[in-house]
Amino acid sequence: MKWFGKGSGNIEDARGMSGGGKVLGGGLGIIVVIIGLFFGTDLSGIVSGLPVGNSEQQVVEKGTPQDAEGKFVSGVLESTDLVWEKEFEAMGKTYENPTLRLFTGGEQSGCGYAESTVGPFYCPADHKVYIDLSFYKELKDRFGAAGDFAQAYVIAHEVGHHVQNLLGISDKLQQARGNISEKEYNQLSVKLELQADFFAGLWANKARNLKDFELEEGDIEEALNAANAIGDDKLQKQSGGQVMPDAFTHGTSAQRMYWFKKGFETGDFKQGDTFNSSEL
Repeated sequence: MKWFGKGSGNIEDARGMSGGGKVLGGGLGIIVVIIGLFFGTDLSGIVSGLPVGNSEQQVVEKGTPQDAEGKFVSGVLESTDLVWEKEFEAMGKTYENPTLRLFTGGEQSGCGYAESTVGPFYCPADHKVYIDLSFYKELKDRFGAAGDFAQAYVIAHEVGHHVQNLLGISDKLQQARGNISEKEYNQLSVKLELQADFFAGLWANKARNLKDFELEEGDIEEALNAANAIGDDKLQKQSGGQVMPDAFTHGTSAQRMYWFKKGFETGDFKQGDTFNSSEL
């Protein structure tokens, strides 16, 4: 993909800074376990039971990074802003642009402290997407999902969680927690993640019409390859364990590819209701 815009100014570049090791969290900290993680890591041991309050975080001014990696991220974020502003306007709503925070090693978020090993995540408490760009190297080297559009898909997926948060969709998990079985809770988590994949596909569809966006040959294949690489079934197999569907929290490789592709092919927000779909 190519982006010719100026890039989003809602980037907090904390790369190279220490995020601190003190675990503090906001009142919605536990939600990051389910809706924040693209990579499929369980953060329950880190953020569960955190005290309500504001997290301590180093202050970094917002702006547009000037290095190549930073510019790419800011361009993707700007394109998601433009797409979702229009989608929300069509729904009679106002979209709140999220902030994306770049970090190295570990970071203190509004949902608690997390290390880079958890992968990119979205924190509903502070409306921020967090990513250590070293994740892209792991995505390429460990999972064979290379390409700039695979990287863009990661960001678009996490922004999809922001959309869910703004629309109150993610509240379904918060309200259900503790009232249903772990199996049922995991099923809701899968539906939430697949909807974020659909939203990423919808973004790709709509972004094609932006004047500063250019979709290149092979881009969609890169995104589908990334979706395939991080399906629950494939990750469980790679870890040497048995595939256990009841433990799925993000969806199978086939499901993740299906919902991204559906979002891209339809571009229709109404087609992304994974919670009431018979296609799961």
